This record gives sequence, C-alpha cells and structure tokens, in this order.
Amino acid sequence: MISSLTGTLRHVDEDRVHLQVGPMVYEAMVPASDVPLLMSGVGQELTFHTILYLEGDASGGNLEPRLLAFLRKEDKRFFEKFITVKGIGPKKALKALIYPAGDIARAIEEKDARFLVGLPQIGKRMAEQIVAELAGKVKEFATSYDGTTPSIDGASVRRSAVEEDAIAALMALGERRADAEGLLERARTTVTNVKTRNDLVREMLRLRTTRAG
Repeated sequence: MISSLTGTLRHVDEDRVHLQVGPMVYEAMVPASDVPLLMSGVGQELTFHTILYLEGDASGGNLEPRLLAFLRKEDKRFFEKFITVKGIGPKKALKALIYPAGDIARAIEEKDARFLVGLPQIGKRMAEQIVAELAGKVKEFATSYDGTTPSIDGASVRRSAVEEDAIAALMALGERRADAEGLLERARTTVTNVKTRNDLVREMLRLRTTRAG
C-alpha cells in the first residue's frame, strides 16, 4: 500500500499531477480544489497523502490501478468517508470537491443540501443522501470557509465565498476550472463593486464571449 509520496512536481493537468520520485514519475488524480494551488508548485518538492484503488470490472479481469493524491491528511480522511456514500465513486468524488473539504464537511453537518447541489455531479437526490449518510460523522473535518488553501512556498490562493460560487457557476456551464479561474482574475480587475455572485458571473460570461470572438 502506498500511503504517501514525496517528490518533485513535474506537471499538473486538469485533474491529475505527475510527481517524480527518484527515477520514476507517478501519475495521481487530485481533488479539483487543489489544482490551482498545485499549478503554482510545479518544480517544487511536495508530499502527497495517497490512496491506491482498482478501477474497472473485476469479473471481467479488467482492473486498472489508480492513485489518488491529497495535500492534507485531513482531506484524505474526509475523502475516505465521502466515498462511502452509495453512488459516489472516487472519480465522481474528486470532481465534486471544488471547495476545500472543510467547507463541504461543514455543509454536511449543517444539512445544507442546497450547498451540496452546487457541487459538480451532485444532484438533489444525491445531496440528500450525502446528508442522510454522513451528517454527524464528519464534524471533525468541518471548518468555517475563509477562502484560504494551504500554501506552497508562501504562494496561496485566497478567494471569497462569492468568488468560489462564481467559479462553480462557470464550471456548471461547461468551463474548465482553470479557465474559470482565469476569467475570475480578469473580472476582478473590471468589476469594482461586487455584491453578489451574479455580478461576477455576468462579467465572466462577457469576458468568455469576448475570448471566443
């Protein structure tokens, strides 16, 4: 069992990283919320807390090992609880984690199904099931959202809840997270009086249209 890996971060894709450990390069899938921070850490030595699982059909002998990687031990432990919910596999869970695990755990503990429905691939019925199965079991991971992610050599990503909601809205319309974040950074410079998520979303959509043209 591979419980952790320490190596040099060589490349970051939309949903995975490539970590060089000695002469070997490991490919590992990561939570959506960690991707922006990891992009700033390419070339640095990092430690990931990992989970190894087999994907595929065991009856057909078609199993492929997949490595999942987390920057924090707490995120790994929360993830292990999150995927115990019926219907949530590892891939779906990684895509759903567009916010820090602490925020999602807090929403579960507060039985905030509306927040959970805002996560990719989580519909109303699934949100209610998550609350039913995990409420009261993830309290240790629940934290108040402050827009902060762990730093990599002093570099950190700070966003308000309104900004994270705007990113999620663009992703729901098919935008990749990295592209949505780029639109957000541009919108920050043009929208001076942000009061609601819609203020940012409108500008981000305008910028996206301009980009497409």
